[in-house]
Amino acid sequence: MGDVPEVVTLHLWGVPLHHVPGAVTRMATHRAVLRRGPGRPVFAKLLGTGDGRTFTVRDADLRHWGMLATWDRAADAEAFEHGRVARSWTRVAEERLRVTLRPLASRGEWSRRRPFGEPVPTRHDGPVAALTRARITIRRSAAFWRSVPPVSADLHRSAGLRLAVGIGEAPVGLQGTFSLWDSAGSLTDFAHRRAPHQEVVRRTAELGWYAEELFARFAVLDVEGAFAGRTP
Repeated sequence: MGDVPEVVTLHLWGVPLHHVPGAVTRMATHRAVLRRGPGRPVFAKLLGTGDGRTFTVRDADLRHWGMLATWDRAADAEAFEHGRVARSWTRVAEERLRVTLRPLASRGEWSRRRPFGEPVPTRHDGPVAALTRARITIRRSAAFWRSVPPVSADLHRSAGLRLAVGIGEAPVGLQGTFSLWDSAGSLTDFAHRRAPHQEVVRRTAELGWYAEELFARFAVLDVEGAFAGRTP
């Protein structure tokens, strides 16, 4: 069924304005650090964040930065908290959110890899998370951006939503969303029963907006810390 990581972690660090240059530097230098040494993540992406309302540079949140990582062993994920990268962010961050996850389902690729393996879809009673990520086809980008605001507005009105944040490896063209939900039912209601999202799914199939796409669902094992001043 593919190599399913034991745990997946998402870190979101909030920095004060005067530490934004340092955060940008960390985004550039920590990629190499994460590839070295024992206990390193199997897959890791350093991410900028935004409110996800248009998926353009207007959304960018220079005060929040993130890292998504997969781990063969939960012990390696815990060891990361005491390592060079985490300590470096602690020096500049005024808040931190860490979400620990277990893959429930995953479809598609990210940078030509399947970072969450091929988990057998399973039922989970409790909070869940969803991650979407896409590399947008340039010739279709204008149509895609026009479609985003109605879906984003509907997302933020959805019952059961605890957190939604736009994530991306670049300000434009490499876009994603991470969301936390009270239950699988709340997530399913948004994804499959609400008209704005259904319309985007239909148009995606018709117009071929994405050169690469990934959709994944997770069981939420732990939420620690705060994002934008609150714990989701």
